[in-house]
Amino acid sequence: MKKKQKAPANVGKILLNILMLVFSLTCLFPIVWIFLSSMKSQSEFMLSSMNLPKAFHIENYIYVFQKTNMGMYLLNSVRNTFVSVGIIIIVTFLASYVIARYPMKGTRFAYQYFIVGMMVPIHALLVPIYIELKHAGLLNHWYTLLFPYVAFGLSMSILLMTSYIETIPGELEDAAAIDGCTFWKTMMYVIFPLTRPMMATIAIIQFFQIWNEFSFSLVLVSKESLKTVPLGLNAFKGAHDVNYPRMMAAIMISMLPVMIMYFSLSKKIIDGMVAGAVKS
Repeated sequence: MKKKQKAPANVGKILLNILMLVFSLTCLFPIVWIFLSSMKSQSEFMLSSMNLPKAFHIENYIYVFQKTNMGMYLLNSVRNTFVSVGIIIIVTFLASYVIARYPMKGTRFAYQYFIVGMMVPIHALLVPIYIELKHAGLLNHWYTLLFPYVAFGLSMSILLMTSYIETIPGELEDAAAIDGCTFWKTMMYVIFPLTRPMMATIAIIQFFQIWNEFSFSLVLVSKESLKTVPLGLNAFKGAHDVNYPRMMAAIMISMLPVMIMYFSLSKKIIDGMVAGAVKS
């Protein structure tokens, strides 16, 4: 009888594993296809975009670095991403700590104000933000994109961090106060280290969003020296044709930082999201 009961469970596990395997393959297929396409010549790609390359054309990658400004685009994206994420992390922790530990009328209003920002569509604010930055003389600077990136990154970050800090027992702060810790020492040396899993989660999520952002960089930046990777990919489109293998090589290069960060820190994302989803 026990064997008969285990059989349906085993079949269910097998079917579930097959389903997850198929889902994983559908996620990996675009990456593999882009890589193989980047190794083809233009004639091979136009003949068939699905066939395997007859020979690996490394010159597509050489062309991307030597004949285009992809290196400059990468540096701009790295600078914008890391500076924006750093500011988001600092502001998020400070605001979330006050909201979570001092639930007064003003802090609750601030929390709701940040959450409302998640419901505002980004594209609806492109023109107002452009007009404001233009009148303020803040267009076409290296820090221009930091304003919208930080502003739109705070809503979700504060939501996650506030929920996470609320799971930390308040007795830890009471014990720190008894030992003579001030407000700032308690916040920085007791609470801050405990929020590192959520910090990592927020950093990774914001890294993905900022690295791939296109709309604001298209509207707010027009100088070639300030363009980011998503804008730089447009350089591979000609007036009448597109060299797809070279574009695929550029896309593959732009994906590498994101892929490396995701595969190396994917466990942090899951741990942080799970920890912040459960309140004590």
